[in-house]
Amino acid sequence: MKPGIHPEYRPVVYRDKGADFAFLTRSTAASDQTIEWTDGNTYPVIDVQISSASHPFWTGKQRLLDTAGRVEKFRNKYSRRAPRSNG
Repeated sequence: MKPGIHPEYRPVVYRDKGADFAFLTRSTAASDQTIEWTDGNTYPVIDVQISSASHPFWTGKQRLLDTAGRVEKFRNKYSRRAPRSNG
């Protein structure tokens, strides 16, 4: 890699305040805010609105679409019509 053209790659804490969840990873994202982590070190912190702790897909609190009901509704709506003959 050429020196001086890449952003700094360093440890960063991502925090989901709504779910009271945070994790430490490496990133090039910059932040003026810092947080003291469990290891005693201070890291930049980036607040996110949604994470795996609050996303409906990962928490299991997602709405399931009633696909069977939609198919039945479609069939009931269009089954009243008489089929065309190819004669």
